[in-house]
Amino acid sequence: MRETVKHGSGSIMVWGCMAATGVENLAIIDGIMNQYSYLNILKNNLSQSASKLGLDGSFTFQQDSVPKHTTRVVREWLLYNGRKQVKSPPQSPDLNPTEHLWDYLDRQIRKQEIKTKNDIKKAILE
Repeated sequence: MRETVKHGSGSIMVWGCMAATGVENLAIIDGIMNQYSYLNILKNNLSQSASKLGLDGSFTFQQDSVPKHTTRVVREWLLYNGRKQVKSPPQSPDLNPTEHLWDYLDRQIRKQEIKTKNDIKKAILE
């Protein structure tokens, strides 16, 4: 039996970039994410991650259809920054391969002793 943290300990969200060639930038969001914080994550991480993965602008961007991903400001930025997109339903593991990666990450983190949000962040980055 292992002690776990429940109720009131808070949560974090993670944005990550993956391709067949590997994984790259990971952005940890502490708190509530809105369309503008999501847009800043894309601006600061998407092109940089694609470049590090050797994609050189020739990639198709996939995200789920949660509202903050499909707002006008995000759609316009993606349109003007030339990203081809594949639309998929939210949290659909059969259609969205990132759900498999998040599931794997979740299982690996649950094997560790987590007591604080900082423990979670450290485990994610490792």
